[in-house]
Amino acid sequence: MHSASKSWLLLSGFVLFYIIYLLFGALVFSSIERPAEDELRRDTQRLKEAFLNQSCVSAATLELFLSRVLAANKHGVSVLRNSSSRSNWDLASSMFFANTLVTTVGYGHPTPLSDAGKAFSIAYALIGVPFTMLVLTACVQRIMQPLVLAPVGLLQRSGLKPRPATVVHFLLLLLAVVLCCFLAPAAVFSALEASWTFLDSVYFCFISLCTIGLGDFVPAARPGQPYRALYQVAVMVYLFIGLMMMYLLLRTFHKMADVHGLTTFFQLPRCEASLMDDDTEPIVGNDPTPPRPKDRPATKPLDPGSQPSYNSINKG
Repeated sequence: MHSASKSWLLLSGFVLFYIIYLLFGALVFSSIERPAEDELRRDTQRLKEAFLNQSCVSAATLELFLSRVLAANKHGVSVLRNSSSRSNWDLASSMFFANTLVTTVGYGHPTPLSDAGKAFSIAYALIGVPFTMLVLTACVQRIMQPLVLAPVGLLQRSGLKPRPATVVHFLLLLLAVVLCCFLAPAAVFSALEASWTFLDSVYFCFISLCTIGLGDFVPAARPGQPYRALYQVAVMVYLFIGLMMMYLLLRTFHKMADVHGLTTFFQLPRCEASLMDDDTEPIVGNDPTPPRPKDRPATKPLDPGSQPSYNSINKG
């Protein structure tokens, strides 16, 4: 099998195992957290009924009721009637939570209720976060050639010198990322989320792809959201592709800094190799067999009378 085919096959295996890992996490989170969520939902409903049955409500009782309602809402359980039937730990929602956990986006809505769920979150993230970074790095390494090296070479063949070519390419790539990963998805989110403005959607895209994840805007959290499971899966795909493009953009900027001498000026490490020599040793490698050295002619014995000198060294 050709080395490039092996590389793409290994990358496909990485992505497939990543999806299986998310499904595994979703099943475990759903089995652990859904019973705890149901219990919290019943407690909240009983609290609501007890509060409504009181003929006279004191300030202390109101404050206690509000504090417990806000605590339940923090875990995704609401006292509102139109929100009582929707679970935050079905398979799609659990997979969405697992995805935000391993990508370090972490919206914080919902959060694990049980001690077992919190302990599993730690163990799951310890493996999932570095593995996600590995998969993203491998994907970026595979798309460096068609999206970075080939366009820069095309710009150079069109007459631009290496430094202007890298600047033009970086600006074009930045424009494409802004359009495809921020503005276009923001338009979709503002259409699907009734309470989001276009600025709110751009803000959500920026917070998500920078892995800040404040949690003030969470997709598919609206009660009665149509096709909620499909919507959450689409957001997961968007997050993965968006994070991959952000990493590609940062790596391209690093390589542009190498060409312009900025990394040397600030005494920073270079981005592996030169701009035109990338992907010589990819993570999802080509053929692991090292190249065989070329046959060299047998060296002739030195003349015993010959002595090395600085002139002979310089001529060599």
